[in-house]
Formats: sequence, structure tokens, C-alpha cells
Amino acid sequence: MTVTTPPQLRLTPLGPGFGAEIDGIDLARLTDEEVQALRETLVAYKVLFVRGQDGLDDAAQIEFGRRLGEVTAGHPVHDSGDVAPEVYALDSQDGGFSDVWHTDVTFVRRPPAISILRAVVLPPNGGDTTWADSQLAYESLSPGLRAYVDTLTAVHDGNREFGYYLAQRRQGRGNVWDGEVVTALTPVEHPVVRVHPESGRKGLFVNPGFTSHIADVSEYESRGLLDILYAHLTKPEHLVRHRWRPGDVALWDNRSTAHYANRDYGDRHRVMHRITLRGDEPVGPRESP
Repeated sequence: MTVTTPPQLRLTPLGPGFGAEIDGIDLARLTDEEVQALRETLVAYKVLFVRGQDGLDDAAQIEFGRRLGEVTAGHPVHDSGDVAPEVYALDSQDGGFSDVWHTDVTFVRRPPAISILRAVVLPPNGGDTTWADSQLAYESLSPGLRAYVDTLTAVHDGNREFGYYLAQRRQGRGNVWDGEVVTALTPVEHPVVRVHPESGRKGLFVNPGFTSHIADVSEYESRGLLDILYAHLTKPEHLVRHRWRPGDVALWDNRSTAHYANRDYGDRHRVMHRITLRGDEPVGPRESP
């Protein structure tokens, strides 16, 4: 796929169509044309890295997010603590790790479309984050396997990761998500292959963090199929890895990526602040017009 660089942005692609760095912009002072160009570029490249945003704080991060879309609660379940309710603070000293491949919050009916992550405290080394291109992974499957996974549905369940927290730490009352207070993490079904609502491209939409199984097949078939898809999704040619610096901001499209945060910095401190933008209910090839 050939991607055109908007003239408003100084873009350095990290691959033919996946991942790019953007230079020379201030996310707190973008023009409307730059915001639109950034949104279009994000859909095309799937993950963008913007360096030198040292002046960005939580309020400015949220305001920037509102210019791109509708900002959600920071998380369906987690208490925001001493940060704004729109912010999900990932603090390594409070169990804030993301060292499993996942796509953000796929265990709800309408997972977030876009995530925006800001480096707040970084260890002296380590703590890189890697993203996988789920569209390229789907397109590089064999034709027969592509045709088969087009027909499948998977179950996504947040209870393994967040069920105890919701029941014990929040006494069964989470945050408002899609207009309702989260009181239970009822498993949801999503298509194994998702059709992107803006680009129309197909991508794998399963992840080890939240996908429990494929529906309507045996346990053994489900396990085997998911193992194949996960191994294929995370092949090196489908990945881009970011080494964080102070002032870095990453934006990614949850509708076409999965990601993994390295936990290789021992007891050193790492704090990242994430916001998410409201998304659509995933649509598969069978439902897509």
C-alpha cells in the first residue's frame, strides 16, 4: 500500500506503510489542517511517534485528544487516582505493566479507536514498546487461511486481568464507559478479522491479553488457531519498536495494531499516561457492506 505524506507534516516513515516519526510540531498548538492531516496519517501508518513534547501535561494531552476525537474515561475499571479521570496512569511501582501482547480494552462492546501515550517517568534504559501491524499480518496469511478466519468470531474477556480489581478494589463499581457505569466485565464477541471503518482494510483482531477463545469451535481448535495467528501477528517483519525518550508521545490506531511494553528495567521507575478515544463496534467481513 502506497501512503502519501500530507504536506503539513514532516514525516519519517519507519517502514513502507507502518510506523512513522513526525518532527517539528507542537501537539498543543496544531492548526485544524494539521490535526486533520495527523488523523489521516495515523490511519495510514497506524502508529506515530512525536518527540520533543516536553511541555505537554495531562490537561494538554486531553485537549489534544479532544481535537482528534471523543475522549473516553481513562479505563473502564481502574480508579484514576490523583490524575484526571480521562487519564490511565501506568506506574511500574503500582503494578502498571503491559508486558503481554494486547490491543487496548477489546473486552468491551466498543473498544477505543485511538490511544495516545505520553512518557512521564522513564528508566535510564529499557522499557521500549513494540507495535504489531494487524493489517499487514492478515494480508500476509495464506489465501485459504484468510478466507477461513474471515468467518470466525472470538470472545474477549477482561475478567482475568481486571475482574478481581473491579470486585475488590472498586466494590463492583467501575467507571462510566459508553454512557453506563461498568459493574461487570461480561465477555463480548468480536470478529476475528476486523474491517477498518475508515480505510476499509482488513486486519486480525485477536490478542493474547483479552481474547479467551474462538467461538463455535473446539477448545483444541481454538487454541491451535490462536497460536497460529499470534505467532504470525508478531513476526519481526510486522513489528516496529520504539525506544522512549523524555518528551515522547505515541499515537496508535487500536483498530489495526497490537502492542507490548518491555518489562526489562528491573526496579527502576517507569510512568506512562494514556488517554483513549471512543471507537465503533468492530465489524467483520461478513457484516461489512
